[in-house]
Amino acid sequence: MPRGTCECGAVAFEVTLSRTSVTVCHCTQCRRTSGHLWGSVKADYADLHFDRQDGLQWYASSDMAQRGFCRVCGSSLFYRMNGEAGIGISAGLFDTPTGFTTGKHIHTAHKGDYYDIADGAPQRED
Repeated sequence: MPRGTCECGAVAFEVTLSRTSVTVCHCTQCRRTSGHLWGSVKADYADLHFDRQDGLQWYASSDMAQRGFCRVCGSSLFYRMNGEAGIGISAGLFDTPTGFTTGKHIHTAHKGDYYDIADGAPQRED
């Protein structure tokens, strides 16, 4: 079972993943909360098992979704749509090797102007 942790270890977990392809989001909100772009893998929230979660804080980032972060070190951890069973987990939290691959890029119309997307994965502007 893949293991992940924030930078300081105040949030640590194991999870059964529903897929190992990374969705890379380039929207303005993801760029601001992550500092660049947001790459995540998807799981069911019920399959997320915390070893430690005393640093976990949730932030209502819109009327439709919330983001989980570590209130101790500031690591951006999770993205979850309200009322849905699924959760996006930051791909950078996992111990390597992960075996992850880039599956797609979304919201590319809003990407930063300082980089190119050149990995050949499918792209969606919205």
